[in-house]
Amino acid sequence: MMRELAITSLRSGGVITNLYCSSACKHCLYASSPKWNKDYISPGMAETIINKILDLGCTFIHIGGGEPMLNLSGLKQFLQIASAMKLGIEYIETNSSWYKDEDSAVRVLQDLQGLDVDTLLISISPFHNEYIPFHKVKGLMKACHAGNMGVFPWISDFIQDIEGFSDVSPHSLAEYEASYGDDYLKNVAERFPLNFRGRALLTYKDIYPKRSVDEILAEGKRGCGELANTSHFHIDLFGNYIPGLCSGLSIHVEDLGGPLEFDKYRFLLTLYNQGIAGLLEIAQQEYGFQPEEQYLSKCHLCFAIRRFLVMDKKVRSDDLKPVPYYRWV
Repeated sequence: MMRELAITSLRSGGVITNLYCSSACKHCLYASSPKWNKDYISPGMAETIINKILDLGCTFIHIGGGEPMLNLSGLKQFLQIASAMKLGIEYIETNSSWYKDEDSAVRVLQDLQGLDVDTLLISISPFHNEYIPFHKVKGLMKACHAGNMGVFPWISDFIQDIEGFSDVSPHSLAEYEASYGDDYLKNVAERFPLNFRGRALLTYKDIYPKRSVDEILAEGKRGCGELANTSHFHIDLFGNYIPGLCSGLSIHVEDLGGPLEFDKYRFLLTLYNQGIAGLLEIAQQEYGFQPEEQYLSKCHLCFAIRRFLVMDKKVRSDDLKPVPYYRWV
């Protein structure tokens, strides 16, 4: 018997307004990059998503991407809709790439404050510094102080590392390793609460020890209960709710609130009930998937299976979206 999976309440989370980004950070959960189309959340989808979030008990969200600030008119439109529908905004995430000078930044911040935004989460990490010169980050933080906008520096612990380099240009992770040691990326993971999914899986797959498929299956006999976790949720611009923050898995926002249909969400419900072993069985028996000998984790194996289904076998399913994620990760 299959257990039902129903997302009936939402506690805290965010809306991904776009997946297009000025960066392609090697830890990015959603594989954002300049390669994505410049799609931005539409007014109709914004209303649909906000209605569902409110119906399921959540009254405040954050806004993330991609880089939300790359389309200011689209962002403002979303904020206007959220304000009219009484959905509060905790903060907007930004990598600071849009910063040009203090005066123009303050004007943008004033516009956002007029739409009930009082805090920016400003991304600070070696991953971001590969693409964003640190003078932009420092300039934006200064503009926030000048314009009375709150700053949530994520993560300020990395400032000292980044300031070991010039702030006028980006710096590669290889430069960080040359300056701070070959184990620097492992050190970063211990200081940064990384979610080892998305692009982080590929970045770290050769840094941490791998395990055999048999070992992974032995540990993963139970279903993936984390898919039901709503303590921190994300919904993207296409209306995809990401269960358990497992990027590349999806539930359409209009299907939240009630039990999911097996015919529509077969892969997701198999994972929820039978874990990685169930998904591997489907992939091997029905699609000819051949696993490698070792993987970093069950999530690494799960991603490999799903990428094979979507990219190699051209499987199109409501629970394996958005498709470009599997291309750009």
